[in-house]
Amino acid sequence: QVQLVESGGGLVQAGGSLRLSCAASGSIFSINAMGWYRQAPGNQRELVATITSGGITNYADSVKGRFTISRDNAKNTVYLQMNSLKPEDAGDYYCYARRGYDRFIYWGQGTQVTVSS
Repeated sequence: QVQLVESGGGLVQAGGSLRLSCAASGSIFSINAMGWYRQAPGNQRELVATITSGGITNYADSVKGRFTISRDNAKNTVYLQMNSLKPEDAGDYYCYARRGYDRFIYWGQGTQVTVSS
């Protein structure tokens, strides 16, 4: 089992920044990728950013150049630095961790991001 605890959401004005954190615990040796999804009201959950155990990153086109995903292996924590936030970035952000041998996904509880225009 893997437990994920997110933090860092909140209210920010358009153009501002937030940093989300996701701390993992448990059987983290089984994880080969972590990242973030988001879901706005009435929309499907969409992948925002991923970082693999090898350090490869991938981003949704809508956030490229504005968001940066990183990790601190010593703290078993993944971060999502979000800059130049737009109202359309608002939603619930969910951290996920993917188990390597069967691609099972663990989810965090979600953290809300609100961007005022």
